[in-house]
Formats: sequence, C-alpha cells, structure tokens
Amino acid sequence: MNLTEYARYDALGLARLVADKQVTPSELARTASSAIAAVNPAVNAVVETYPDRIDALDEKTLGSGPFRGVPFLMKDVFGHEAGRKIEFGSRLCRGMKAEQDTYFCQMLRAAGVNILGRSAAPEYSMAGTTETALYGNTSTPWRQGYCAGGSTGGGMAAVIAGMVPIAHGSDIGGSIRIPASFCGGVGLKPSRGRVSFGPMLDEGGYGLAQNFVQTKSVRDAAAMLDCLALPQPGDPFIIPRPAQPYAALAATPAPALRIGWSTRGLMGFDADPEVAAAIKRTAQALAELGHRVEEESPQLDGLAAMRSMMDVWFFGFDLRLAGYSKRSGHAIGPDTLEPVIFRIYQYARQMKAEQFLSAMLALNAARRQLGEYFTRHDVWLSPTTARVAEPWGNYNLGRADVSFEELPQKIFRPVCEFTLPHNIMGTPAISLPLVMHSTGLPIGVQLAAGPANEHLLLQLASALEASMPWADRVPPLHVSKLK
Repeated sequence: MNLTEYARYDALGLARLVADKQVTPSELARTASSAIAAVNPAVNAVVETYPDRIDALDEKTLGSGPFRGVPFLMKDVFGHEAGRKIEFGSRLCRGMKAEQDTYFCQMLRAAGVNILGRSAAPEYSMAGTTETALYGNTSTPWRQGYCAGGSTGGGMAAVIAGMVPIAHGSDIGGSIRIPASFCGGVGLKPSRGRVSFGPMLDEGGYGLAQNFVQTKSVRDAAAMLDCLALPQPGDPFIIPRPAQPYAALAATPAPALRIGWSTRGLMGFDADPEVAAAIKRTAQALAELGHRVEEESPQLDGLAAMRSMMDVWFFGFDLRLAGYSKRSGHAIGPDTLEPVIFRIYQYARQMKAEQFLSAMLALNAARRQLGEYFTRHDVWLSPTTARVAEPWGNYNLGRADVSFEELPQKIFRPVCEFTLPHNIMGTPAISLPLVMHSTGLPIGVQLAAGPANEHLLLQLASALEASMPWADRVPPLHVSKLK
C-alpha cells in the first residue's frame, strides 16, 4: 500500500481492508510511520511514535472492534495509557509518564485502534492554537505557518495531512471543533457525561470538558461514538442514548427539525463575511432538505461568561502544577512555563474559594439562558470560528505582551466565542468543513443540538456530507503531495 492509497481511506475504510485480509495491522502501522516521516516535518503534528506499536506490533494485542488495526494518535494531555509519556506540551512535564490507563484508553483499545504515537497540543491545552516552547508550532495542512487550531491541533492536522485517519481529541472550550475548523475535518464534541472520564476523575473541568476523536468522515465519528459511549463503573451519571446504534442512525435521514442559525458573535468578534456567507449557504441547504430554518441568535454576554469560565478552569491549577513538578522533578517558573501559563499559575495561587463558587453560579445562569434557545429550536447552526486559520503568533501562550486581564479578549475570544456556549451547556456540537474560503483555507460550520441529541447532529452531518462533500479536497501539506 503506497501513501496516496493509504491516505485516501477513512478509518472504517482501512478497518475493512484489515477485516478482508487485504492488509495487516502491521502493514498499516508501518505505512502510518512512513506517512508521519514524510509530512510531519512540514506540519509538526506528531511529537512521539511508539516503535513497539509499529515495527514490533503484536497484532494479538489489538481489540476486535470495528476499527481493528487502524493507526491512531493520542493527544499529549491528561495521560491515558500507563507507562507512556505525558507532557501536556509543557517543559515542566518533560519526560513524565502516565501512571494508569483511563477507561477512555481501554475503550479505544477495545475498538481495535492501534495507538502508535502522541500528537501535539498547546501547554495544558489552554489555547486555540497549537504552538509550544517544548515542541514548536503545528501548521494547518492547508498553509505552513498558519494555525492548526487548539488544543487538539496536532491530532486534527495529522488526520487531514494523511498521517492517520483518526486521532484523540478533547474539548473544554472548543478544542475539538476549533482544529476541525482550521484544518478542514470533522470534530464532534459529545454531550456532558457521554464519554467516561474515569477512573481518576468524575468529570473533566467540572463538566465543561469532553473526550472524543478527530475524524475526516461523519461515519467514523458515529461508529467511534458507539465504541466510546459506554458507561463505566462508578460514573457519576448516565445520560440517555438512542435505541439504535449511532452508526445506523447516521445513515438514516433526520426527521424534520427546527433549525435556528446565527452569525452574530456572542463576544462581539465579527465573523468574516465569507464565513457568514457559508452559514447562510448551509442554512439554505438544510431548508432544501426539508427542515424549518430561521435566523435567531441566542442571547448571552459572552465575555462575562468567558471570565467565569476562566475562574473555573484555573481554580486549583497551582496545585495541579505542583503535583506535576513533584512527578517530573522540574521546578515551576518562567523557564518551565510559557508566559501566559505562568501568569495563570500566579493568578491561581491567590484565588479564593468564593471566586470559584461565584463563577459556577454565573455559569449556571448562562446555561439556563442559553438553554432557552433549545426550547424554540432543535439545532443551532453557526460558524465554528469567526475567522479561518491565521498566522502563528496571534493568540499563543508564548505572548509576553498579554496581561492576565487581557486573556479573554486577546487569547480566547477570537477562537472560542461560538464554541464556548456548548461547553457551558454540556450540549453536543459538531464542526464540518462544508465550505472553502477564497484564501484557500477551510471554513468550519458548527451544528449543535440539545442535551444527549448527538444522533440528530450525525444525521444532519451525513446529509450535508452528501450534499456539500469535502472528501476529495486534499491540502498542500499532504502525504500524497510530498516526496
């Protein structure tokens, strides 16, 4: 199998070749390694590969699920696989290793994927761009030197550049969907509680975060949701799921839905005119599919909500870093933390409990206000990001010229204003690469539904994938184009 042929398949396509004995998991692993070697120098999406999962792969260790043998990358965050390095994109955590498996990792292995490496992420996943002092900057495969998004920029860039067909993603403010927007892939953030965070945590980010994957096809996202939406022992709550598998539902038309659409930024950051036009075009396409579509924007003071989110994100961050420092043997300071993260660490050290509690109350009020939208609409259509990918340096964590007070407007607002509401609500949202910008960069279109309604998003996404297809688009930084 050559690299061009390999990169043509989505994850289920490669799994079918394995099931039909047209290729072995070991051959796929070696091909993925060759793909990474070919394109990663230009994209910088992969920070480590595992020789024991490539040249020395024991195929008997692979799970028997629908993705058996498919190459997969784990994001450099949290630590999901015991014994593997987990550095959080930070010099403070250099060489640190995960101490136990997560349920998420166990479910991935049962799904059959071959976890053969680690993808890049910004320091502690606290940026909408993947640029780090530890491993350098990750490019969108559409233009070198332009953001891949964050915090799962490495995983999404690797998928779209043809290194692997599927990769781990996590999302606490848009970190699955922003890279999908900037790189031109499919990024689904599941509902709160859909995918277990156990056994180390009840929930990620006090319920604001979710783990899932980055893909290039809707069917891969649907099939992987079937593998990962499995309640685990001791999970704090179990949310409803449809009677049929997500993969089956994604292949059937959605019922007639009430769809609201908007392009008004909730933090006052105006959408690029071509991004706004893409949303209007998608709204028209959905109307032609038989849905009732009308323009309406939710009401929310997005900047105030962002400030509350920060007090939730950062409460206890100093204690977390102290633990990492003890494990890694590196001291906390400006030589081991990027400037923005060091400011956050200093802020966290002087936070009071009442700040956290007040922030949680404010997010509850914001959740109730946003939730009103879904009493009138089944789905909210919006941009994923107000702009397409921009050059490196605009909102990375290495900026020494940004004070803590300026973080909401200068670091988070440009990328989070359309994604953040769904982390606050815990509602599912998906970014689709339906339209290209005149600059040659992808535009992310976001669909969001009420709690536990991932199946509706997958049904709409499948219909849009058929009517506004993207599978034949190949970026300049792709394994099929680099010699």
